[in-house]
Amino acid sequence: MIDSAMILINGVETDQIAVNDRGFQYGDGLFETIEVVEAQPVFLEQHLVRLRSGCLRLNIPRPNIQQITDEIYYVCKNSKQAVLKIIITRGAGGRGYRQPETVHPTRVISLHPFPEYPNAHSEQGIVARFCNARLGLNPALAGIKHLNRLEQIMARSEWDDPAIQEGIMLDINDHVIEGTMTNLFYVKDDIIYTASLQSTGVAGVMRGIIKQLLSENGCKLIEHEYGKEDLLSADEVFVCNCIIGIWPVKQIEGVSFAVGKLSNQLQGWLAQLKEKAHSYAL
Repeated sequence: MIDSAMILINGVETDQIAVNDRGFQYGDGLFETIEVVEAQPVFLEQHLVRLRSGCLRLNIPRPNIQQITDEIYYVCKNSKQAVLKIIITRGAGGRGYRQPETVHPTRVISLHPFPEYPNAHSEQGIVARFCNARLGLNPALAGIKHLNRLEQIMARSEWDDPAIQEGIMLDINDHVIEGTMTNLFYVKDDIIYTASLQSTGVAGVMRGIIKQLLSENGCKLIEHEYGKEDLLSADEVFVCNCIIGIWPVKQIEGVSFAVGKLSNQLQGWLAQLKEKAHSYAL
């Protein structure tokens, strides 16, 4: 564990960034959040692939992956369990939306304490609610983990009840998309469903890993548009991200769900995959 954040900004250990940085001014950038175990960032390759892809889609110059990797291992070197965050912005620029003629991206690598979630969240499931805040539609940005997270912030501000662990967000057409901090899956008649994310939402790295695990184990997955009624009639529901792993959902606004066999199977497959990746890294 670590007691406080360690931050590198463009390779320098500091917590100060230029006030005219476009990440601060406009949310012009993207980020990755990664679990660290015994100084090893978990699923680092998948995160770096998404980082490169996001930079390409946002037309931010391709980051130097070797440089970022070296800095990652520098900040992680003494950590047993932590959260690593990578931020890439378009860099400093003048007032106004037009980007500088020459773009010099800013990179921020920071290490943070790992959140202490109860084991009950993964073993017995969590309670979720529907959020009133809606996700807008923008296919050009759909899937990217960009720095503009005001929709999630507004949704998360809707409750402070510690008995509720996650909020479920819909788009402006009332399709269920994801949690405020997670991707969401449901199971009906042994078929797994999740939102397609063609017009909104974040394509999480853990979401991609779960899709891979389902495919490898012969499970049928359908990505589609669905509403509250579909979700509430599910046999089982679970949420995921790279920090929490997989949490079954046991209740959504008074409707109860069993912690199903598929959620448990996926947790087991994921644990095996992480153990294999960690052994390989060592």
